[in-house]
Amino acid sequence: KAVVSTQSTGDEDLQELDALKGKANLDVWSRAKLAMHTLVQRAGFLGILLCASIPNPLFDLAGLTCGHFLVPFTTFFGATLIGKAIVKMHIQMLFVIFIFSKHHLETLETLISQIPEIGPALHAPFVEFMDKQKLRLRSGGKQGGAPSESVLSKCFEVFVVGMILYFVISLVNSLAQQYYKDNVEGKKQK
Repeated sequence: KAVVSTQSTGDEDLQELDALKGKANLDVWSRAKLAMHTLVQRAGFLGILLCASIPNPLFDLAGLTCGHFLVPFTTFFGATLIGKAIVKMHIQMLFVIFIFSKHHLETLETLISQIPEIGPALHAPFVEFMDKQKLRLRSGGKQGGAPSESVLSKCFEVFVVGMILYFVISLVNSLAQQYYKDNVEGKKQK
């Protein structure tokens, strides 16, 4: 019963993918969806691992595809865990270390100062901001007292809370639609 209900909630998405297979001129997003579906279908564990390892907004489609093809939970969860917790984390860590190395920051400072008209005015605040961030990082986030909340961190916090609320609302909406659909079909069959 759980497998059947899981498959019925993704029918629209899978029908959309089937419709995309016959079309010749597809936009980038549609081609990416189709490629994700094909990768998971053909490569199995390694396809799921690859999808989970890269920053990828289509990973939900990979999960839907796994559900459609009845990929065992242990296979899906194992590949997702390895991909997100080990591979993706190390890729992101190396990226941040590379981008924020001293050499690259100095190059960025030089490029900012060379911007016509506004470069010299932006250079000093940028250097001051980066120095404050280095000091804050080395002192464990404290700058002579309680750490201050930045506007950017507050905005990000509001954004994350908004996304969680959106997820909860869409989940409730989806469940209500499925309940309604099941009840209407049940009454028609009687």
